[in-house]
Amino acid sequence: MTGSKRPLALVVEDDRDQRELLGALFEESDMKVIACESAEAALLLLDRYGPDMSLLFTDVRLAGVMDGAELAHLVHERFPGMTVIVTSGLPCPYPLPTDTKFMRKPWLALDVLRAAEKSLH
Repeated sequence: MTGSKRPLALVVEDDRDQRELLGALFEESDMKVIACESAEAALLLLDRYGPDMSLLFTDVRLAGVMDGAELAHLVHERFPGMTVIVTSGLPCPYPLPTDTKFMRKPWLALDVLRAAEKSLH
């Protein structure tokens, strides 16, 4: 995005409290946030806003059929410049794309903020 527009982050998390916390953290990093609970909903949002998005933060376990690791692979293919962060309380079930950051739950808010800040540069 150019000019004075704020970067756009997509948060995909099936837990409402986590989704709201992440949204607040990214807004603290001066990002606009769109949030949803499934990879399928995220794909619809990516179809609409993908070129304007700077960051995808997704849990592995999501509502719906597709998991966050699969979503990370699709985003990596379609939007190679987007920062992708995958999180889970368990080890990731299969390898993530190169340049994808994995954050094990429970993460620290400061670590999430640092990762978001890196996506802005």
